[in-house]
Amino acid sequence: MNRTIGLGMAALALAATAPAFAQDAEELEDTVGWTPIAIGIATPVQLPWGIDRWDVYGLDFNLIYSDAPKMVGLDIGGAATLTRRGMKGVCLSAFCNAAVGNAYGIRLTCGLNMASKTVKGVEMGMIAFRDSMYGFDAHFIGNAQQNVCGLQIGGLANVTGTESYGCTIAGACNLARTAYGLQLACLFNMTDELHGAQVGLVNYVDYCENGFQIGLVNIVRSNVIPVLPFVNGRF
Repeated sequence: MNRTIGLGMAALALAATAPAFAQDAEELEDTVGWTPIAIGIATPVQLPWGIDRWDVYGLDFNLIYSDAPKMVGLDIGGAATLTRRGMKGVCLSAFCNAAVGNAYGIRLTCGLNMASKTVKGVEMGMIAFRDSMYGFDAHFIGNAQQNVCGLQIGGLANVTGTESYGCTIAGACNLARTAYGLQLACLFNMTDELHGAQVGLVNYVDYCENGFQIGLVNIVRSNVIPVLPFVNGRF
């Protein structure tokens, strides 16, 4: 079912259009320098002034919103944080952590974690969109990305546009174009190509080179007997 992954691609399209600020780093104004500490109310109402053109190596704390080209250290924004050219460290906010470049470290929020490129580390929040995720993440609604490697937990769904490596756990469904490892869901698992295992109420795969399914209904379209109850697979 090569086109049934359209639901996943729709979610990824939403991720791609969500960050209107996600311009390439080359399009941003040059930074004017760096600072070990930035404190204020909301960028640029903070010290040093105009911090959205200063890299921060240390602490960035704003009561409402923080914005820096590059952030290395601890970034705290009461409502949201934004890093434009990359982040390494810890980001904490109430509603949104956004990174135009790569993000390495820990990002925690009650709302959205978003990155236009690669995330490596730990993320927790309500929902997440990014290009690739490597590490561990848990989001109350779910996760969407092109590639994932590690342990991923979504309250409702995990959606991977290309390849999934490791373990994805969802309250409702897991979708991936190619799955290496384990897909575990209460209701539904789906992938075009399976190299591993699916455990859920209903499991679906177009082609299984090596792996198995455990559930009430198990579908491997490439098998001679494509539909079996309880267990299906190929080795």
